[in-house]
Amino acid sequence: MLKDTIKEDMKTAFKAGDTVTRGTLTMLLAVIQNRELEKRAKLMKTGATTEAEVAEKSQLTDEEVIEAVSTEIKKRKDAASQYEAAGRTELAVGETAEAAILMKYMPEQMSEDAVKELVKQAIAETGAAGAKDTGRVMGAVAPKTKGKFDGARLNALVKEALSV
Repeated sequence: MLKDTIKEDMKTAFKAGDTVTRGTLTMLLAVIQNRELEKRAKLMKTGATTEAEVAEKSQLTDEEVIEAVSTEIKKRKDAASQYEAAGRTELAVGETAEAAILMKYMPEQMSEDAVKELVKQAIAETGAAGAKDTGRVMGAVAPKTKGKFDGARLNALVKEALSV
């Protein structure tokens, strides 16, 4: 599982004295643990039968871990851009470095050309005619690109394709 890989990488970073990687992965594991606790609480509310069953079902799947990683990458990129805008490049560099560490745990990213082709197919399938159909096209393409391509960039590509 991806969570185990992250734990092993954190141990390796700790032994190597890589404080940036260690700190980033420690934070990521805390986020994962919090999500597991949230999932566990929901399971407890639904009346799961045994504690062992709840413990097993509350573990995040690789897809859920990737979703957590993706969220953390987005936070780092947003923070970096805000730091850049404020003229705090030293802080922006740190956020960018953390985002790069987290990218290691994402699936292989799709190329922009491949996504443009998916957008064209979705437009043809949905019969989208203009900007008002952006939601339908996004609904068709987003599940295929989840975790593999930036959602904001996908939205921009869809709008661009529909405006032509």
